[in-house]
Amino acid sequence: MLNCPSCGAEVPVRGAALPYATCPYCQTLILHDARGVEEVGKVAVLPFDVSPIQLGTVLRPGDQRLTVVGRVRWAWSGGSWNEWLAQADDGTPCWLGEAAGLYMLTVEAQQWLDLPELRDFVAGGPITPGLAVQLGARRLVASDIKEVECLGSEGDLPLPTQVGTRMASIDFRGTEGEVLSLQRDGRGASAWFGASWDLAGLRATNLRAIAGWTLPKDLQ
Repeated sequence: MLNCPSCGAEVPVRGAALPYATCPYCQTLILHDARGVEEVGKVAVLPFDVSPIQLGTVLRPGDQRLTVVGRVRWAWSGGSWNEWLAQADDGTPCWLGEAAGLYMLTVEAQQWLDLPELRDFVAGGPITPGLAVQLGARRLVASDIKEVECLGSEGDLPLPTQVGTRMASIDFRGTEGEVLSLQRDGRGASAWFGASWDLAGLRATNLRAIAGWTLPKDLQ
């Protein structure tokens, strides 16, 4: 726990290595590190969301065990979606993108930013729809290119999430569910690699109950 520097409330710390936390009472964005605790801004109250994922949800894709510790809500011209931060038991961070009941789970893969096709993006240039990259034996194609804006956040996160923070977001997809997700903001570029999943395949537990919605049989 830490005390919010704005309202004094106790704020749970779910990921001790993550530098940012959001106060659930006054929406203060808190930076906490070896130097102490500091208020760095405010985040918006997130709108009601019908997602079954929540802080504390546990995911078991394959032989991994991940716990959801944070969420960012991103918006673009055609809608919005959740990015959930999940931590493995060894502290490795993963992002779980969620939109329209579909999920994309990725881990950091900065090495792919060295691909010749992506160097212009890293330097601030655009990505052309249909651009193909070769990741070992996998061929992925740029299929989802957006300029996005942060709507708010909750929980513990590795990045500041003030409302209005803008980012370029590009997804490359393969024919067997592979995904390469690129982001670029004022702090630089990052790359995340993974795959598409459904909720049953993630073997999620501690899901949020939603009126009128029944858990998939594999999760009951």
